[in-house]
Formats: sequence, C-alpha cells, structure tokens
Amino acid sequence: MDFNSLFWVRRFGNVAVDPLPLSEHDRAQIRREGGIATIVVTNSDHARAAASLADEFGAELVGPRAERDRFPVPCHRWLGEGDQVVAGLRVLEVHGSKTPGELALLLEDTTLITGDLVRAPRGGRLDLLPNAKLADRNAALAFLRRLEEMPIEAVLVGDGWPLFSGGAAALSALLRRQPA
Repeated sequence: MDFNSLFWVRRFGNVAVDPLPLSEHDRAQIRREGGIATIVVTNSDHARAAASLADEFGAELVGPRAERDRFPVPCHRWLGEGDQVVAGLRVLEVHGSKTPGELALLLEDTTLITGDLVRAPRGGRLDLLPNAKLADRNAALAFLRRLEEMPIEAVLVGDGWPLFSGGAAALSALLRRQPA
C-alpha cells in the first residue's frame, strides 16, 4: 500500500502527520529523536494510529476545524486556513475533497504536505482524487489554482510517491490535465 506518514524532527518538538501504526524499529527511532510533541490528522479518513500515539507520547493531537463535530478521535486543537501548527508549519484548508475542511500543510513555505486531494500513484506525477470521491470538483480545482501561486519545491502526499523537487511544475501539469 502507498499510504504515507510524515515525521518532522525539530528542535522545539517533533511533529507527526497522519501517523500509521509503528513498527518497533520506528517506535525506537522516534524515541531516540525525542518522541512526538504534536500530531496532525489531515482528515477523518487519516486518523490511523493518531490517538494511540498521542497517548503513548503525550502528544497534542490536532485536526481539521470543519470536521470537529464528526471527527473519529478527540483533538486538543482544531485548525483551519492560515493557522500555524507550530512555527514553520502553516495550514491550508482544502475545499471540495472527500471530507470537509481537509488540511494541507505548508512546511517552511516550500514543501506541500497533502492528505487525500493530491496524490501520486506513479512516481514523478501528481494526480487528483478521483471525481467520484470529490465533494465539489470546482472547489478542489480552485484550491489547486491557489497552490500554483506558491513557490512549492516538494510535495509530500498522503497517498503515493513523494516529489522531492519540481513541485510547482507538477501541480501546474496536474491542473492542465483537468478537463474544463
């Protein structure tokens, strides 16, 4: 399976995004790196191991504000457009995806972290969530057009293969492939 989690090691508390269940090897590595201070869940379909890891590491759990009333795990904080998870990690609120208010994250202004809307089932190419799963295709495309304005170098997707360079060009190519 091509589901991904992210672990950002940082001086003032490590951040995990959409964490999957950990192997003992991964758990030991995370402990060596100082544990997890904050866990971000980008949407209700990505709750995965977030609650158990928040308990284990004493981490703050944050989720999308628009899903607050139906979220599958309790959160300490609810985030939306423009909020900061921690310094250097800003929230972009996605509209039109399969869950309301899905979170995308912008790491240090150049790395996009996505939940479900943008994926990469093939290396080197970004794709959109299939139309049948989109709540509002026009809103999803409007979100992608916003991304086109940003100096995105890397795209770390929740599903698929990461792009470590050429992110802005790959996002533009994704938009050009979309029928009007």
